Amino acid sequence: MAMLEVKNLGISFGGLRAVDDFNLSIEQGQLYGLIGPNGAGKTTIFNMLTGVYKPTDGKIFLDGEDITGKSTIEINKEGIARTFQNIRLFSDLSVLDNVKAGLHNQKEYEYSTLTGILRLPRYHQAEKAMNEKAMELLKVFELDGEADYKASNLPYGKQRKLEIARALATNPKLLLLDEPAAGMNPNETKELMETIHFVRDNFHMTILLIEHDMKLVSGICEKLTVLNFGQVLACGETSDVLRNPEVVKAYLGE
Repeated sequence: MAMLEVKNLGISFGGLRAVDDFNLSIEQGQLYGLIGPNGAGKTTIFNMLTGVYKPTDGKIFLDGEDITGKSTIEINKEGIARTFQNIRLFSDLSVLDNVKAGLHNQKEYEYSTLTGILRLPRYHQAEKAMNEKAMELLKVFELDGEADYKASNLPYGKQRKLEIARALATNPKLLLLDEPAAGMNPNETKELMETIHFVRDNFHMTILLIEHDMKLVSGICEKLTVLNFGQVLACGETSDVLRNPEVVKAYLGE
């Protein structure tokens, strides 16, 4: 059974059909790419997968469970986390507190508002556990030395790493990366490729990413789906898809 199964997904905004009859199947542990020209509907699909938009039609299954139309919070608890093309960190909070924010969806760290106000023992237990878990994640990404820095003071490449660390703090099954290499220089992109491989292999993560950097896509994605004008143009093994004449014409512009 596929980790993510998307069947005949579609959405309309007024009279505009933004995505039509979209199908996707991703196996556990796969590193899968979703590419296409600007405006093809890629981020719209991410928004449907994460509950930001409710599909007009079609179904979304995560580990066999129908999550179609559920709220963003519900879908996150079911096991989907994402990053964004434009980094959305809590810029005025510390690096540590950004990761801790991702832990609050898990029952083991929950406490009531009253418990927090009164600083009851459960509050201290949960905060201690969250600090320890957050530091573990930061160490993985070599950000533990900057735990007390404001997130906005990190270099761009490290902000990307922090956003991935925060997403992983929600304990997802499926990680969606929205143009993670956007704005990066070649050295940062190379490091990002290593980071994504590390996350997949060490966290046993299934990853779906949107990306325009073809060097990154060809270097890490095992399979690709190409979207054009809201419809699937091609899908399959990465090398085969990137050689597809229709893909070359519509997307690569060669």
